[in-house]
Amino acid sequence: MIPRSEHSISRKQFSPNAIKVLYRLKDGGYDAYLVGGCIRDILLGIEPKDFDVVTNATPEQVKKLFRNCRLIGRRFRLAHIVFGREIIEVATMRGHHQGQDSKNPISQSSEHGQLLRDNVYGTIEEDAERRDFSINALYYSVKDFTIHDFANGMQAIKERKIELIGDPETRYREDPVRMLRAVRFATKLDMHIAPATKAPIKELAGLLSNIPAARLFEETLKLFLNGKAEQNFYMLLEFGLFKQLFPALDEIIEQSETGFEKRFIAQMFANTDLRINADKKVTPAFVYAALLWFPLLKRSEKLQQQEQLPVFDAFAQAMNQVLGENAQHIAVPKRFTLGARDIWHIQMRLDKRSGQRAYRLSQQPRFKAAYDFLLLRVESGEQEQQALADWWTNYLQQDINGQKEMVRTLSSQDTGKPRRRHRRKPKKKSPE
Repeated sequence: MIPRSEHSISRKQFSPNAIKVLYRLKDGGYDAYLVGGCIRDILLGIEPKDFDVVTNATPEQVKKLFRNCRLIGRRFRLAHIVFGREIIEVATMRGHHQGQDSKNPISQSSEHGQLLRDNVYGTIEEDAERRDFSINALYYSVKDFTIHDFANGMQAIKERKIELIGDPETRYREDPVRMLRAVRFATKLDMHIAPATKAPIKELAGLLSNIPAARLFEETLKLFLNGKAEQNFYMLLEFGLFKQLFPALDEIIEQSETGFEKRFIAQMFANTDLRINADKKVTPAFVYAALLWFPLLKRSEKLQQQEQLPVFDAFAQAMNQVLGENAQHIAVPKRFTLGARDIWHIQMRLDKRSGQRAYRLSQQPRFKAAYDFLLLRVESGEQEQQALADWWTNYLQQDINGQKEMVRTLSSQDTGKPRRRHRRKPKKKSPE
């Protein structure tokens, strides 16, 4: 226990709503602590985004204390206390599974050791042992303003070390997503993964196939939209985790002779990091359009060769197949797959600029994202698209008259001379 005089954390650094939750639980006769990321981030000088509370009250008892409470989750039963846009998450202290009946509905594990249901309640000591990393097993008490450090988390923060609590292989088998979390914390907090924590990752990477596709989508968003996506990409490749998330793309990267595909993805993530760190918006539709672009091209080419399909028909079929296969690994919501489809469709139409085509295409809702996608292709080394990218860059900078002149000039270049307009012959009237 670290007294107030020996740590730098103050209640002023916490959300006022989190403090309200702590005191109401305390006044209700329960123990309550702020735990995990918020304590870790404050100690590292980072402004915390979320404030999580742990208590010895059950979810049902928490609900009785708060009218603005809703209970969520099956695998982990949680209470969400809603204060407008802010949600304070309250979890009941978790206990160990030893001695639990295999038929007990509150605890269930898979044949691989993965926890499928985990509503086993316990003491704060047991809860700390159930935490994943030592830096997340720090508890702040409003009773005496002390920090409870159960796994040398303060020392791990000083050493900038990501270290699992307990046997790494067992902990990864309990929840394989911890491998992704280790990568994310290492890059986000500028820390290194402890050797023992790092050692089993490659061997156990395949366990991610047991994780629901919807949960993996949420985890990939945290990896790719946190401002450290490029570093995460390289570390996922190093540990064999990227192969479990995007097997088709990983195979293409492995077999590439030029390394263009890897440069393309790395450049996309680098650009994404720049936008996020500049507080600009990034849509997951663009990220997934890039991640599935090369599997899409490969499948389209295969369909053209094997089934003798026209280019556009093969491209449309390939989109359906690639998105369908990806959904088995990562369940990307439809609103983002529709956006990815639009970006891909527009790539096929960017060189069709005659007449009103260029103007109509530029008015498409996803055109700006598709234009950025074209620039990404050129930036990564697809030089044959440079002239097309330059044309569109110039076109978007012109007013309406300048755009019309560019299209007229383009038409003249195509034919070698100005096009003559041909008047249609009037239709002959049919005899009565």
